[in-house]
Amino acid sequence: MANPLVQASYLLSAHLPHQLPPDGGREVAFAGRSNAGKSSALNALTGRNGLARTSKTPGRTQQLVYFLCAPDTYLVDLPGYGYAKVAMDLRSHWLKFINHWFQTREALCGLMVVMDIRHPLREYDQQMLHYATVRGLPVHCLLTKADKISRSEQVITLRKVADALPPGATVQLFSATKKVGIDEARNTVVGWLALDAANAAGENAAE
Repeated sequence: MANPLVQASYLLSAHLPHQLPPDGGREVAFAGRSNAGKSSALNALTGRNGLARTSKTPGRTQQLVYFLCAPDTYLVDLPGYGYAKVAMDLRSHWLKFINHWFQTREALCGLMVVMDIRHPLREYDQQMLHYATVRGLPVHCLLTKADKISRSEQVITLRKVADALPPGATVQLFSATKKVGIDEARNTVVGWLALDAANAAGENAAE
């Protein structure tokens, strides 16, 4: 099956509400602490290595970054906060903006929380999970860089995180480098965006 996310392309970046695209269609947000591997995960899921910029400098992403996958269908890269190099006033602005966005964005239909498997469920991650719980959003967690620890440690961490998540939230192992869990994560995103149904309809129409 073709990758429905491969058409993803950069649309816009927003740090103020009026810069956002119209609130229609479907959006899946990707949240993660700085250096958790969020950009690498986005690149792996879309099959577009240069789509989301990766950086060794924490906090490079300081805006909501929208990628267009299909008409009115978006992936949204949230700013990766939780580090010391961002001024408090900027961090405060983002907390207010993100809080308002989560509360009011009707198009938002799912949240992917990206966590380094060696440092899961930090304060930022818990805040993102709280936003999703309050909104009743489906949430799926990626334990990235799974190749950095042993298989036995993977199993233990996966179980601990699963037990600590809110009801209904799911979690999986992921490694962009070793291509672990990419199909599973992609299927979750595609399902939320209803791209699987759209593709099926297109294939049927072409027959």
